[in-house]
Amino acid sequence: MPPGQDVAAILKERVDVGRETMGLVAAFLDGDRHSIAAYGQSGSPDNGPLDGDTVFEIGSITKVFTALVFADMVLRGELAPDDPAAKYLPAGVRMPDFEGAPITLMDLATYTSGLPRMPSNFAPKDWSNPYIDYTAERLYDFLSNHKLGHKPGKHYEYANLGFGLLGHILERRAGRSYEELVISRICAPLGMEDTRITLSSSMRQRLARGHSAALVPVANWDFSVLAGAGAFRSTANDLVKFLRMCMNPVEGPAASALKMTLSERRPMMEEREVALGWFISSRLGDELIWKSGGTGGYAAFIGYSTKTRRNCIVLSNAADYNPNIALGAHLINAAHPLPKIRREVPVDPAVLATYAGRYELTPTFVLTVRADGARLFIQATAQPEVEVYAESEAEFFYRVVDAQVSFARPEGGVAPSLVLHQNGKDLPGRRLP
Repeated sequence: MPPGQDVAAILKERVDVGRETMGLVAAFLDGDRHSIAAYGQSGSPDNGPLDGDTVFEIGSITKVFTALVFADMVLRGELAPDDPAAKYLPAGVRMPDFEGAPITLMDLATYTSGLPRMPSNFAPKDWSNPYIDYTAERLYDFLSNHKLGHKPGKHYEYANLGFGLLGHILERRAGRSYEELVISRICAPLGMEDTRITLSSSMRQRLARGHSAALVPVANWDFSVLAGAGAFRSTANDLVKFLRMCMNPVEGPAASALKMTLSERRPMMEEREVALGWFISSRLGDELIWKSGGTGGYAAFIGYSTKTRRNCIVLSNAADYNPNIALGAHLINAAHPLPKIRREVPVDPAVLATYAGRYELTPTFVLTVRADGARLFIQATAQPEVEVYAESEAEFFYRVVDAQVSFARPEGGVAPSLVLHQNGKDLPGRRLP
């Protein structure tokens, strides 16, 4: 456990007071030993308590597995880092380039391909399970018609599309499914029997029920062609085995591949870089190697300090993405602050009704506020509507992102303005007629 921290009390507060999630499992590695702390409800079919064997969707931590398989295939001579992605796609696919510069496999693995986060033809029939019907045919159609806005290798952008495409290329090159590749090259050598895309009957019985940020039960996610972006499920005990390899790489294919994933670094933002799949944060006199993941009903974090060797895995059965990342970083290094606990309070529906309307922050960005009895919802331009929660009569917070909204005192029965607080900025918006 982290020195000087009451992990059990922290988990209890996040669940019972902050209501960020239904349950949390945290794991820590100390040499050959590891410890597990858990609090909350699993909602699993066997109604079992949360523990190291509870199964969670781990979302984008899958990207680290994709990067490791890519590195392993490079080290085996099955492909090369600078190979154009187009080399491994069907001849009829017109892979985009930028003024003749192709997207390489290394560009895909380092979030710098120039491709957008998601393809523009991503249009799920069922948003509760959004990836299942995005097929190879749709992927090929998007790639054949897309124009890059950035030269590959030069611009960071988060890459669900890029890692999904990389996973697809790896399975085409290997002649095996993406899941089979990860199992054979990572899971089996490390003894990770509970890390799979396809749930065994035992894993299904131990699967924690996922919840939205509003703590409403939601469906599990299934993937098709973009599996390499976020399809895996796992447990804290299995991820400890993976973390042990990351922190103590010994001779072997997985350890050699891990070293390659950390050898190439590209800038992401101030005090942060990307490696192959991983994020690297350099601040507070420390260096953290980490990755987070999230699906519709789960949040996950894995990371370690290269300087202190403190480490942490945090698995949540709700979509509390940002608080989960902050919690993981704090449990590795207490200098990273815990996210503020925001306590929800009731507000008179008549007051909420005065906030309903449209507020212009810029000519192209409008917040549409809707009251529904004792609940308040906000929809930003080109984004889905989400619920916000009152911490005072005029101040509200999001659960899906780290953002808050303050409303001005009503005049003539309506609020004249609001302020969006996000990313350290305060953005005012005036009510539209």
